[in-house]
Amino acid sequence: MSTTEGAPPVDSNVVRQLLLFDPFDPEFRADPHRVYREIRESGPVTATPGGLWLVSGHRQVSAVLRDQAFGWGEAELAAGHFTTDDEGNTVRPLTFADPPEHTRIRSLVTSAFSARIVERLRPRAQELARESLAAALAGGGSADVIQQVAYPLTGRLLCELLGVDPEYQERFRAWAEAMGRGLDPDFMQSPDQLARREEARAHFHEYFAELAARRRAEPGDDLVSALVAVEQEGDRLTATELVVTCTLLLSAGYATTVHLIGNGMLALLENPDQLAWLRANPGRVGDAVEEVLRFDGPIQLVSRVALRDTEVDGHAVAAGSPVLLLLAAANRDPAVFDDPDRLDVSRKPGRNLGFGVGIHFCLGAPLARLTAQAALSLLVEHELVLDGPRPAPTGSLVLRGLAELPLRSA
Repeated sequence: MSTTEGAPPVDSNVVRQLLLFDPFDPEFRADPHRVYREIRESGPVTATPGGLWLVSGHRQVSAVLRDQAFGWGEAELAAGHFTTDDEGNTVRPLTFADPPEHTRIRSLVTSAFSARIVERLRPRAQELARESLAAALAGGGSADVIQQVAYPLTGRLLCELLGVDPEYQERFRAWAEAMGRGLDPDFMQSPDQLARREEARAHFHEYFAELAARRRAEPGDDLVSALVAVEQEGDRLTATELVVTCTLLLSAGYATTVHLIGNGMLALLENPDQLAWLRANPGRVGDAVEEVLRFDGPIQLVSRVALRDTEVDGHAVAAGSPVLLLLAAANRDPAVFDDPDRLDVSRKPGRNLGFGVGIHFCLGAPLARLTAQAALSLLVEHELVLDGPRPAPTGSLVLRGLAELPLRSA
């Protein structure tokens, strides 16, 4: 039997029929890439006995992500993430929206979420990363860089980006964690977990509705103010669209960025030759983040549904069929990456799918990159080593990361 944390048992046989693997098996969590490699080598497009399509080759995953024959439609898989506004209209987060709704909202949000807004946080990210590590190491001994650096750094930057009151940071973390666990299919979660997801969403919506109202009256120099003000050809975000977008940015950006930092630090510490190269080339920390995202990214897979009868790499896929895109498998496809199971921070970046591709490319990617660069730079600036055995990965079907990463000064 398999369980999610705090959930009733999920029959492992049912899970394996659907996925060809059990994401909650401790051996799989320790090394999922061996299983992903076996799936990819058996065929980059595979129909499972449970009725899913698994897509694991880089070319094939990229093609599906770019193909608007795949999306969400009215799929039950996504319905739990929808919101209804005061007029009874369904409002979807961008991750679960299809064109033309997605096109319209994404255009408005991208116009407000400018590179300037993100880039001005770079000095602040570096400052917060150094302050967090210094505070964690102040007592001597071990520092848990997940709990004492990655979470506070990520949370503070997200809050400052959005213009959120700093005292809400801990509450936002709890709400974001509840929603992050809610990314897995509903059948893999307990009723209590689903209830916590809905409660967290309600808290986010209430907070951002109040914040947006304040910013309409008194605009600031933050993303919520920009989203309130953005207009294109007379079109604006509705109140509910704005709230849903802010909730997505904060909830989706929290755990994924923390896991990117943790996975990246562990990968560098376990590959001292690569850490030595980065210390000799500190200006390449951006490339190091891209390689970590490829090598052991926080988002293992994403889902889509065939919106009409179509095909993937010559395989006929019927309308309504669920499709699972194994990003982690595609990111180690030897057809695209030389020696793909080796961490190589000098590798030329640009083809990894860790942030997706196409219309659903991660909206928060610039901030996640900036945050991870500040965090990984700490390993360049400080001689840190693991304090204890290798921590066990945690996560879910969708997310992979670390709950703790104890380090100490060498």
